[in-house]
This record gives sequence, structure tokens and C-alpha cells, in this order.
Amino acid sequence: MGEGLAGAVAAQGWTAVDIGPATAESTHYPAHGEAAARRVASGDCRFGIILCGTGQGIMMAANKIRGIRCGVCADTFSARMIRQHNDANMLSLGARVVGEGLALDIVDAFLNAGFEGGRHAARVAMLGALED
Repeated sequence: MGEGLAGAVAAQGWTAVDIGPATAESTHYPAHGEAAARRVASGDCRFGIILCGTGQGIMMAANKIRGIRCGVCADTFSARMIRQHNDANMLSLGARVVGEGLALDIVDAFLNAGFEGGRHAARVAMLGALED
């Protein structure tokens, strides 16, 4: 699924950076979630899209990194809302939960939504304060 998503992201004009894993063998998702989150937190990447079986474990790993707001989504509405209301900078997908066609729609909704600011900005600031 990752290669198809990377192609779709590139087709929208984004640069896709694949951080792995480079094998179909079982790997430790916390390492991949951390690696992707550090790229986003450092500013090297604007957004991160991560995958594991359910999307939950890798999302938990990513959210341990300061400055990351990652949500797991299995529908387009949630993907739009985490950008519009939570200024999410990472999206997590469950490869065993959503098919590739739906995943492409979710990624599209995430990338094309913008943060609305306003009343949501204070809440996002409160989330950031929890990291201190």
C-alpha cells in the first residue's frame, strides 16, 4: 500500500520520502513512527503519513515526539477534521483496516484540508503545552 500512496502523493506535487521498512518482514513499528515523526518535527517534511497493521501503534510512537499531532483515520471526514481542527501534521493508516482505494481518498482529504485556526488555535496551543 505504501508505494501506491507515495505515488499518489507525488502526483499531487508533494515529494514523498519513504523511510521504510524496505522489507515485507515483520519490523518494529515504533522505530519507523519515530523516524517519520522526527522528519516532520525537524521541518524536513511538512507532513508525515505512516502505516502499520491498525495504524494505532505507529501513531502512538509518532505522538511521543514533541510537536507531532498525529491521528489515525479510517474515513475521509476524520482526515479532514484532524487537519482543520487539530492542525495535525501526521496521518496514520491501518493497512489491515482500510483498502488502498479508501486510503488514497483519506490521504487526499488530509493533504487538501487546511487548519482553520480561530477557536481551534487555542486548543492546539493547549495540546502543545501538554508536552512541557
